[in-house]
Amino acid sequence: MSHPALPAATPLWIGLVWLLTTVLLYVGAKRLFLRRPRIWLSPILVTPIVLLALVLATGTTYEAYWSQSRWLTWLLGPATVAFALPIYQQRHVIARYPLTLAAGVVTGVVVGVGSSWLLSLWLDLPREVMLTLLPRSVSSPFAMPAAQALGGQPELAVLAVLVTGVFGMLVGQGWLWWAGIRHPVSEGAAFGAGAHGVGTAKAWQMGPQQGAISSLVMIFSGVVLVLLTPLLARLVA
Repeated sequence: MSHPALPAATPLWIGLVWLLTTVLLYVGAKRLFLRRPRIWLSPILVTPIVLLALVLATGTTYEAYWSQSRWLTWLLGPATVAFALPIYQQRHVIARYPLTLAAGVVTGVVVGVGSSWLLSLWLDLPREVMLTLLPRSVSSPFAMPAAQALGGQPELAVLAVLVTGVFGMLVGQGWLWWAGIRHPVSEGAAFGAGAHGVGTAKAWQMGPQQGAISSLVMIFSGVVLVLLTPLLARLVA
């Protein structure tokens, strides 16, 4: 995974300060959410908003922030390997609901990539931005290498993934109830396919079955998209 060139003028201590600030903000936001479990206090919302405010207030450049905080992105690699554990733990769920999982994965990948492509055409976005948005509906560990292989920007792909996940978390449950979808397996598949990690966190709050199904659909959707990336690159070439 490549990273943008870092200016030599960025002192090491500045990068370390921002790295520590990011971690502490997330830990603090998570503790706050555990005390007051409100959706608007979710760490995935609070942390980036506060960080953005601090970066703008201090006039910090992207390069200065990224100089050491990039290691947090690097950790997504080991996190991807760790996904093998929940797959093994939920192997009985895979055996019980193979068609539901398969439908969730196929639907999530097709709708996610297709909607991103259509949205890019509708907004007349630059080609590089379009290629970056195509994998926005899968988890970051999968979206970043997919975006890079397609010729997009991995770092921008993370932002697109975050926005997609937060939106799905906010409106997903209401949309499912409006559509008359009540079964926990279907609820979990929808969150895992449409809102990846953030949606999976919401699914676990709804119940263990929703969380397990969401986790599996999220993981398999990411794997399928990465495997299909060479074919997708030819189609959009």
